[in-house]
This record gives sequence, structure tokens and C-alpha cells, in this order.
Amino acid sequence: MLAAVVLLPRPAFAQEDAAWFLLGAGIEFGLHEAGHVAADLAFGVPPGVQTVTFGPFPFFAITHDPVSPAREFTISSAGFWSQFLTSEIILTRHPDLRREHAPLLKGMLAFHVLASAGYGIAAAAQAGPAERDTRGMAVSARIREPVVGAIVIAPAALDALRYYFPERAWLRWASRAAKAGSVLLVVRAAQ
Repeated sequence: MLAAVVLLPRPAFAQEDAAWFLLGAGIEFGLHEAGHVAADLAFGVPPGVQTVTFGPFPFFAITHDPVSPAREFTISSAGFWSQFLTSEIILTRHPDLRREHAPLLKGMLAFHVLASAGYGIAAAAQAGPAERDTRGMAVSARIREPVVGAIVIAPAALDALRYYFPERAWLRWASRAAKAGSVLLVVRAAQ
């Protein structure tokens, strides 16, 4: 809810804007999960769905049969890469998004920022179900999960700053470098 207050125009937003904002968040969630499924299918691995819990909250995880570390890293990362791509398209096409009336796009961006922050915090604490994306990335690339958490949070934090300071070119390039750096880790997983 904090994201709705921060990212939507002032004063209070209309119910219709809230619905579009939530739809945007839902679309971005779907794109995150579709990234995992697309990576599974690209490697010829049939995706599955498994019920998991995070504390008292039931959820689900996209699962697959065991694969090589490089493929595991790619599949585990694909949801974040989908978010990174979407946020890059949004912020490139709408650099002044903060001043636009675009609740759908703001909902998509808010999901990216908040989901990445949540995953990053869970990774730092090494908490949550064993099927969490950050754990799959860490194990396959042989790096500590808190480091993966930072790798996931960095592009989202930079994108949030881009939202507030669109005129700062260094933020745009730092965000893009952080996103590209996360993709390059697949080389480490392949070694």
C-alpha cells in the first residue's frame, strides 16, 4: 500500500486509478512467473507448480527437474530479468513517469521495486521456502545468498531513484549496468 501512496499522483487517487495500479502490479507478477516458465521451456524442461509456504502464507513455486548450474541460474533469474526488462522499457519510454497519470505503469514499476526488495531481504536473511529464486541463483553460481539479495535489490533501488530523479543520467546507466551484471553471472554458474 505504501507504494500506491508514493507512486500515484497527489492528492488521493481515484478508485479507478487504484484498480489500474493493482492491475499493473498483477501484470508484472505474471511476467515474473512467465519468465521462469519461458526459461524452462527454452531449455526443454517441463515446468511444474508446487505449493510452498512463507511463514503462514501459502504460495506457489514454478518448479522443474534438475538441470545444469548455468541453466538453474538462468531459470531462477528469469523472473527478475523479466522485471528488469519491463522496468527498463517503462523508464526509457516514460522517463518522467512520476509526473504522468499512468497508474498501470506505476503499478508495474512498484511491483518490480517491492518484489525485488522483498526477495533481497529474504535472501539476506536466508529465509523462506527452499524453492526461492535467490537460493537457486546462489547455489548454482556458488555465491552467498545475501550477495544475490544485493544483486536483486540494486537494479530495483536504482529504478526507484530513476523514477524520482529522471534527469540524472548516471542513474539510468548504473541501473542498466546492474541489470546486465546480473545476467553476466550466468558465466560464473557455467564454470
